Amino acid sequence: QVQLVESGGGLVQPGGSLRLSCAVSGFSLGYLSIGWFRQAPGKEREGVGCISSRDGSTYPADSVKGRFIISRDNAKNTVYLQMNSLKPEDTAVYYCAVFSAVSRQCVLRADEYKYWGQGTQVTVSS
Repeated sequence: QVQLVESGGGLVQPGGSLRLSCAVSGFSLGYLSIGWFRQAPGKEREGVGCISSRDGSTYPADSVKGRFIISRDNAKNTVYLQMNSLKPEDTAVYYCAVFSAVSRQCVLRADEYKYWGQGTQVTVSS
């Protein structure tokens, strides 16, 4: 069974940085495309970006492009979300998940993902 565990969340001031980790177990990360999502209180889950299993290409959402970077370390079975220039509106619970389609480019639709982690809280506040 595939399991994902996020870590690295916390409280950070506006303009600061955090790096989230998504540790994958039960399957080799090299075969999986992974997406990052976030959900703020009272809002729908929003796609942040995804990284492809095929070539490591990343597809960040427009809202985080230029600030957030997704990377992967297949040897550690871990995906990372480096978040820079954080803003208060980035405050949310952040989740990673496995893209369900093996042969397609990952997309930022939550209903195309399975095996979600439990989430990690990120709070951006002064």
